[in-house]
Amino acid sequence: MKKSSLFSAVTGLFLLGAISAVNGQDQMNVLKLKSAKDLHAFFKYTGNDVLLIAGHRGGMVKGFPENSIATFENTLKHTPAFFEIDPRLTKDSVMVLMHDATLDRTTTGKGKLSDYTYAELKQFRLKDAEGNVTDFSIPTLSEVIEWGRGKTILNLDHKDVPLELTAALIRKHNADAFVMMTVHKPEEAAFYLKNNPNSTFSAFIKTKAEFESYQKAGIPFTQLIAYIGPTVKPDNQELYSLLNKAGAMAMISAASSYDKLKTAEERKAAYISIAKDGASIIESDYPIELAEAVKGFIKKDSPKQKFFGKSR
Repeated sequence: MKKSSLFSAVTGLFLLGAISAVNGQDQMNVLKLKSAKDLHAFFKYTGNDVLLIAGHRGGMVKGFPENSIATFENTLKHTPAFFEIDPRLTKDSVMVLMHDATLDRTTTGKGKLSDYTYAELKQFRLKDAEGNVTDFSIPTLSEVIEWGRGKTILNLDHKDVPLELTAALIRKHNADAFVMMTVHKPEEAAFYLKNNPNSTFSAFIKTKAEFESYQKAGIPFTQLIAYIGPTVKPDNQELYSLLNKAGAMAMISAASSYDKLKTAEERKAAYISIAKDGASIIESDYPIELAEAVKGFIKKDSPKQKFFGKSR
């Protein structure tokens, strides 16, 4: 073979490898859900389930601000996950993502979000968890819903958006296959079910009494996950038993507890303790770190693996 031909062949192989590497980095882990029925099946407790990762506000990584599409995509490049996000209303009633009622901590803006129109908010840029200014702007909930279709599940926390507006937006986007709502009491779940019997919830159920209140209200446990608190404790065992028997997965969120530990080693031990405790879902500010810590608990033979895939 001539030197020029050999050089071309080697160069071609090198470029092919480089392209493959780039494509691998761009590939995302996705959740394949086509209907509300799929969503209910994905979250139904069966005893042979995949331990699920929930990214609190998307995740906290340097350069990637909370409640932003860029952060969601970065997380999905490392692990399948669903995301708890925070819709709020602007002055002109546009739903945007913002955890705080004020702009100061997470953006270059100042003051109350509700004092600004959406057009006015476009001038500001988001900050990451360390306060570094990024190039990313505040997204609307509609933008995030359309981005999330075919990729993940969005869990809408309840901030200042009236339930009626949330229900209407989900209906407008035909998004009940991958959008769920956080509810703090059974009356809120009942409202959503009246508007859409296929609704799915993340429900605050931290005690047996709260479990019984949802049961008495007739809320289907096969259409919810239960947030049972931020820590591993003996009382969890009774809740796991009640919820799992009713068909519901239980979630512990480390965001306000174990995520605050100083070292990665301490956090890893805490995440593993949650998995051993019996939680079906773990929520964290550090979903990428969490996924690595608990990878040994992910059941590869679960029938629910059919809901997991790859996409660019």
